[in-house]
Order: sequence, then C-alpha cells, then structure tokens
Amino acid sequence: MTEKITIGVAGAGTMGTGIAIVAARGGFPTLLFDLDPARVEAALGQMRAFFGKSVQRGKLTQAEVDEILSRVRGTSTLDDMAACGLVIEAIFEELDAKGQLFSALNGVCPPETLFASNTSTLSITEIAARSGRDDRFVGMHFCLPAQLMKLVEMSPGLNTSDESFARAWALCEAMGQRPVKTQDAPGFILNAFLVPFNNDAIRLVEQGVAEPAEIDAAIKGALGYAMGPMELLDLVGLDTQVLLCEALHGVTHEPRAACPPLLRRMVAARRLGRKTQRGFLDYQTSAIFGA
Repeated sequence: MTEKITIGVAGAGTMGTGIAIVAARGGFPTLLFDLDPARVEAALGQMRAFFGKSVQRGKLTQAEVDEILSRVRGTSTLDDMAACGLVIEAIFEELDAKGQLFSALNGVCPPETLFASNTSTLSITEIAARSGRDDRFVGMHFCLPAQLMKLVEMSPGLNTSDESFARAWALCEAMGQRPVKTQDAPGFILNAFLVPFNNDAIRLVEQGVAEPAEIDAAIKGALGYAMGPMELLDLVGLDTQVLLCEALHGVTHEPRAACPPLLRRMVAARRLGRKTQRGFLDYQTSAIFGA
C-alpha cells in the first residue's frame, strides 16, 4: 500500500524541477523548496511549460495537468518542509552545503520523515552522518532529464535501516520510477562511467579532433545513444560537471575523472549550457528539456 505523504524537493534547479514534476505526476502533494524565491517561481513556470507541451503532444489532457499542478506548491521557508514525509535534496554537489541543509531539515521535520540525497558522486554515508538521522537516509539519484527518465539509482548508507530503504524504494516505485540498487560507491553505476566518458569528449574538443556537434553525431549515430555527450553536458550544466569531477577525482584519483582545463575556462566565461543558452552548443531557450 502506497504511503500518502507530501514529498518535498529541496533545490529548484534543473534536477529539482524535474524531480518535482515526477513526484506531482505520481500523485503526491509536492513542495518545492529553494532559499531563492525567484528560483522557485522560475521552476514553477518551467513546470507549467513542460506540462503545457505534454497537452500539445496529446500525452495528457488539460484537466489532468490542472490536477497535477494543483498538487504542487513552492516555498522559500524551510519550516514548511515539516509537512513532508520524504525530502529529496537536489542542490549542488558540495558535501558541506548538503550537510548543512540536512542538519537544518532535521530540526524541522518530524522523526518519521525520510531524507534522500540526489547526489551522483558524493558518499551517501558521509552526507547522512551530517543529517542527524543516518538510519533514515538513502541515496536517490534521478537521471537527467528527471521528468523523462525512469531510472533512479538507490543506495543505502552504512547506517541506513532496512525499513527506511524499503520505504524509500516503495515511494520511488509509487512515483512511477524504476529503482536499481547500488552500493555507496563513488559515482554509483552511471557516473562512474559517465564523468570520465564526458571528460574524454571534452578533451577531444580541446585537442581539436572534432567540433562538439560532430562528436554528438558520431556517438548517437554509431552507439545509438539518444543524446550525445556534449548535449548531455549542456543539460547537466558545465558548472555541475566541474563539481562532479572534483568529487569523483577527489576520492578515486582516476586521471580521466580530473576536470579538463577547457571545462574550467567555459565555466569562467559563464558558458554553462542550456541554463545560460550557451555551452558546447547554442540554445534559443532556457526551458527545461521536453518543454
């Protein structure tokens, strides 16, 4: 039997917005939190645009979209998260920042609230240790674009209870997602492959081997990928890729995980990908993928 709870999403960036879409679409009252009210409003606007496109494409009716959006609320007040039975964190990849957020949430949320981190590279056990409730803490890594991809990597920390992991797993399935279990290892399954792979693609650009669009065309055409590495990097955000590199390289010392110099230069130039409409490729809109 599915729990009837409110799902909170902390962080209204690209990933947080996508996770909020998934939760609301799955039938859960959804609370999207970010300290920046403008970011919350922007995320709610992106959600409306995404579902508007779903109606245009015939995937949902307007009545269905109205019902989904009626379940969504935004807030910049942390105390509002006390209403949540599950909080999924989706802020930037920095251990201290995530730890401070969960520590604050621990003072607000009731004891039965589960905490989940959407981290794709950091240790679940280390984040959980800063949360004040490491037995009720799981890794819950949604794949980009979260609003379109079903796969979720789920990872218990060393002190996660079996009951908490089972509850989180059931809630993930109730949202309509496809969970897979991984150990609390650097990069889990996907980013252990993807971070070095995407860095290899960036180094091809650095070396002048091919233009970004040509690399994407080759990968999609020959390997059958739906999205090329340069498109994916622009979707993830080049600033986020820097943080992923630092986190993964910091614990594995894998040379291919080290941040390419070109990536740092592009971030310094504010060429961050889709969110700034310019990354390895150019974009006409900053709307989320699928909108």
